[in-house]
Amino acid sequence: MRETPVLVRPGDADALAAGRHGDPFAVLGPHPVADGAVVRCFQPQAASVELLDGDQAVAMTRVHPDGLFAVRLAAEPARYRLRVTGRDGAVVESEDPYRFPPLLGSLDVHLLVEGTHHRLYQVLGAHPRAFDGVTGVGFAVWAPNAERVSVVGDFNGWDGRRHPMRLRHEAGVWELFIPGLDHGTIYKYEILARGGVMLPLKADPCGVWAERPPKTASLVWGQPPRPWDDGEWMRGRQRRADRHAPVSIYEVHLGSWRRRPDEGNRPLSYLELADELGDYVSEMGFTHVELLPVHEHPFGGSWGYQPVGLFAPTSRYGNPDEFRAFVERLHQRGIGVIIDWVAAHFPSDPHGLHWFDGTHLYEHQDPRLGVHRDWNTLIYNFGRTEVLNYLVANALYWLEEFHVDGLRVDAVASMLYLDYSREPGDWLPNRFGGNENLEAIDFLRQMNQLVYQEHPGAMTVAEESTAWPMVSRPVHLGGLGFGYKWNMGWMHDTLDYFSKDPIHRRYHHNQLTFAQLYAYHENFVLPLSHDEVVHGKGSLLGRMPGDEWQRFANLRAYYGFMWTQPGKKLLFMGGEFGQSSEWNVDASLDWHLTQYPVHQGVQRLVADLNRIYRTEPALHQFDTDQRGFAWIDCNDRDNSVLTWIRRAIDPHDFVVVAGNFTPIAREGYRVGVPEPGFYREILNTDSEWYGGSNVHNNGGVEAEDVAWHGHAWSILLRLPPLAVSVFKRDG
Repeated sequence: MRETPVLVRPGDADALAAGRHGDPFAVLGPHPVADGAVVRCFQPQAASVELLDGDQAVAMTRVHPDGLFAVRLAAEPARYRLRVTGRDGAVVESEDPYRFPPLLGSLDVHLLVEGTHHRLYQVLGAHPRAFDGVTGVGFAVWAPNAERVSVVGDFNGWDGRRHPMRLRHEAGVWELFIPGLDHGTIYKYEILARGGVMLPLKADPCGVWAERPPKTASLVWGQPPRPWDDGEWMRGRQRRADRHAPVSIYEVHLGSWRRRPDEGNRPLSYLELADELGDYVSEMGFTHVELLPVHEHPFGGSWGYQPVGLFAPTSRYGNPDEFRAFVERLHQRGIGVIIDWVAAHFPSDPHGLHWFDGTHLYEHQDPRLGVHRDWNTLIYNFGRTEVLNYLVANALYWLEEFHVDGLRVDAVASMLYLDYSREPGDWLPNRFGGNENLEAIDFLRQMNQLVYQEHPGAMTVAEESTAWPMVSRPVHLGGLGFGYKWNMGWMHDTLDYFSKDPIHRRYHHNQLTFAQLYAYHENFVLPLSHDEVVHGKGSLLGRMPGDEWQRFANLRAYYGFMWTQPGKKLLFMGGEFGQSSEWNVDASLDWHLTQYPVHQGVQRLVADLNRIYRTEPALHQFDTDQRGFAWIDCNDRDNSVLTWIRRAIDPHDFVVVAGNFTPIAREGYRVGVPEPGFYREILNTDSEWYGGSNVHNNGGVEAEDVAWHGHAWSILLRLPPLAVSVFKRDG
């Protein structure tokens, strides 16, 4: 039989049948030969195959018992289809994936190799498209060290021999157009590593939709994009994120904010959250929400901080279009959306990025660089061009495709230091012998530059817990380029202070004043985040000392202090009504508490603090500028009293704040003020409206011509117990 070697070489046939062939396009599909053309297909489920060329049907010859078919034609067919008769007698007609040209254009390949393809999610991943009038899905995945990569799913019985991909050697990208597939197709990649090692099936690193956990496959998203209806917000959001703007952030874990106990304790969907969360945040006066990571993640107990699908909004609450609708509806209410963005590490789940093509592709090979000891996760190799490109493109993706208004970058400190949480000998120094992660620094700078360059209305926020300099200063000045940085030192000092019995606070007075020594080195956000209400720490309310009245008064005083200090604000959900239990990711917030007056009082206070923060320029315009703050008296430690001024850009627009952090009301307490006039009491955390004892100043006091605290004028106040009072000069 001389014909068989012409139709297919035995080695090729055996390799295809065994799923070991790394170049399927060299064998399958149409190929010219000396006397015409040969067309080959691999259909292991077929009893017979016919090639349909126009009106003609030509039987193909089985040239390998496992299902390789071939036929010789007089000329290479321009277009053809396959008619496959299965062993069960069923007949299916389909296009041949191996007759179509490459997916990636030369420019895409060039940018991928260069590491500057900032829209790589538009070419990698799975995308419905058409070739030569034929609709289907184009798949592309970076796996440069694999011997063979196939697309598998229900559509081919999860048989990796059916749809092996073409390798674009110059970019290390495997690609394949599969006709007939569409929106909702479930798929993974089957990867044969070097040495013939079969890896666990992998989800798509650039997949934009995934099965709902605990399932782990990717899904094709093929719905046409809806036109956005948030133009008014987008046009004005730059001023809303400005240093001079009020930024008060409500931090939310979507799955546990509110649940439906009558429906199996299910979390709300994106569309339900769009209305319920949107209405609530609007009523409470927050300017932004910050979402704990919404990237797809396998383990709910990680709260999203161990993502596998960086490009996929988690399907726990809906599909990508519904997440777009969520963002859009919040924008329509005047609320910005920030997401926690995890670029520091990823989990070792077998369907994820770990050992992706049988090599340490995304992570470092050396565990002294590539393993995060605290979380048992893997650290991205920021020095690898393709990995850096992947992460930068992902940052832009959320801003462009979902209109999010900011990225709060998680665990920045772990990225900056090579010896972060490591013992001596368990880390490698950089090329200069230091502990700075130079590649991570370059990555953060590049990411921030591109975000602000291409999306001027967006913001980036660093969760950075060390004294690394210039985190929120521009790159061209030597900074990391973030817009803001969490002030972790302020949080630790002040929370520790308010957790102490008031009788001891005089000895810890500096915990409230120390932050002013560095408050303007960065553009700070003052965070009372989820990290303060987990891992046995209890709730904020639970950490306040004293009986019930004192605990609530302390919490209200703490919020009054926070909202009147320089810096943007962030409060984790539940804190706004004084949740008494520690946050539980698997349960709803304790909304039933809001029926009780003391919890209602905290809720009203937070809403009013947000109101005066937004409406009083003195409380926000100089949040990051020393010109906006001055102590009146920061030395009255014996009485645990602090007094200060917040100023607006207009030097005559200011507020005076007095904080009494003991349970003793103080009568006739004189406070120096810079100008004469009537000082109206615009907020008092001890008001009965908030559940307090209602010690107040009868609406305000008139300044007296008595010099005090270095000022020519002064006011004589009643300082309520465990409370903060705010005064504004009329006129």
